[in-house]
Amino acid sequence: MPHYLYSYFTRLPLVFRILIMALMTIILFGGFVHLLEPNSFPTWFDGIWWAVITASTVGYGDFVPHSVVGRLAGIVLVLTGAGFIASYFVALSTAAVAKQNDYIQGNFKFKDRDHIIVIGWNARSREILKTICSYVNSVPVTLIDETLEENPLPHQNLHFVKGNPQRDDVLMKASVMDARQLIITADQNKDEHQADMHSILTLIAVKGMNPSLPCIVEILTTEQMKNAKRAGADEIVQTNLLTSFVMISSLTSREMVTAFLSLLRQIDQRRLGIEPILTDHIGANFRDVSISLMNEDILILGIKRGEEMIIHPPHPFSLQAEDLLITIKN
Repeated sequence: MPHYLYSYFTRLPLVFRILIMALMTIILFGGFVHLLEPNSFPTWFDGIWWAVITASTVGYGDFVPHSVVGRLAGIVLVLTGAGFIASYFVALSTAAVAKQNDYIQGNFKFKDRDHIIVIGWNARSREILKTICSYVNSVPVTLIDETLEENPLPHQNLHFVKGNPQRDDVLMKASVMDARQLIITADQNKDEHQADMHSILTLIAVKGMNPSLPCIVEILTTEQMKNAKRAGADEIVQTNLLTSFVMISSLTSREMVTAFLSLLRQIDQRRLGIEPILTDHIGANFRDVSISLMNEDILILGIKRGEEMIIHPPHPFSLQAEDLLITIKN
């Protein structure tokens, strides 16, 4: 039994071990001085009180041992008890700093829910995180990356998890089972083909743990679009195609890039979304519905019919029950 207790004691964290030794020292000396000088220390509590004050401060003078043995006990208590008390607070401070460092370095599990997970650190994910965190009622965001050494945005509402996003334990740290949405960005340290393979493998790992989690995946090559869809991607962003479109458009129209980026910044401050049409609008003309909703400060860019996107449809154009409106709201 003593060996079991000693073995259990040695497995405790250092802070708890020092605290236990400090408490045992205080109780031992408090009981000893009470038995030694019952007139000066009428109760056990008086003795323990004296031991606590003597070990942690210079003493108040309300209880003082008068015998030589009692004073010798006080000297020993000051030399040993004060050391234990000081060691306890040093260990406590060290543990607090170590925990803070672990949190900054991405070793802590995210304990909230209904959050957004962003995988990969690059220029695109940095802008995504800054934009989400800048909202007044921003949702919690978790960043997973294995190249960073610490949280890149420590003063934002961002939790950092360091590790390979294809590993289950790393995804569990990010609470992928309780997430609202997930974004996978392309790895900037790999070539296009390897980056797409890495993104698809990450998507498979995520969908294997939470099949219902909506996932947005950045794909660089056209060849991997189908594979990403097969792996379970809910939305695929082909950034190279978007960049090519802007650059080609700039060849035919001057200042196209500036205008396009300005448009994106303005949209970023509003809400671009897809919404089902109202029952009253079924069979109505697109132009009439656009004018009606514009009075409500809603701009309709086009519609989504099945897999087809129709931007600014030609007049006349009748809306159907399964159509979705592409809108911009203030």
